[in-house]
Amino acid sequence: MNKRKKTKYIKNKKINNESVSDVKKYLRNFLSRVLVCLSLFLLLAIICKTSEDYKNIVKKHVYETNISFTNIKKMYNEYLGGVSILDKFVPDVKPVFNEKLVYKNTSKYYDGVKLEVDNNYLVPVLESGIVVFIGEKENYGNVIIIQGMDGVDIWYGNMSTKSINLYDYIEAGDLLGETTNNYLYLVYSKNGEYLNYEEYLK
Repeated sequence: MNKRKKTKYIKNKKINNESVSDVKKYLRNFLSRVLVCLSLFLLLAIICKTSEDYKNIVKKHVYETNISFTNIKKMYNEYLGGVSILDKFVPDVKPVFNEKLVYKNTSKYYDGVKLEVDNNYLVPVLESGIVVFIGEKENYGNVIIIQGMDGVDIWYGNMSTKSINLYDYIEAGDLLGETTNNYLYLVYSKNGEYLNYEEYLK
């Protein structure tokens, strides 16, 4: 083995050892965080079992109040790192589709707004967030609801999509799907109250 090949072999071996070390370190940190979360969950379960008052408080916040999936994601990012082990080794792939919302006319429509767009218009995501609903809603057709990081839900009505799943996290500018004709319905809401769309469509 000549000197150049030997040097290259040593460098490659060093890189591989560093990668293995990074994986082990990440797994140790991840497992320790999971154990802390499990301990807190078990402690909460024990308290609920022994205290009826505390059990009622938890029941109220879990079953009677809307769950904020964006808050759950924030907690995941803060306490569990927010990334999978593969994210460290798989390079970021930028989406080809990265568009802004384009429309011709707007008109008030029930609790939101109706936008006139091109037929079968490719709809971009307006704000990053988590998909919390996909299904039919009266007067809006097939609806996709995305809960943003600020807690505002954006309804996208009259949609056709095959690539989006419930609880997907999608970023602003990503392709959400396409309209079934030349209209897109948008509704903005927060904590069960409808918001003025004009504040958001500027």
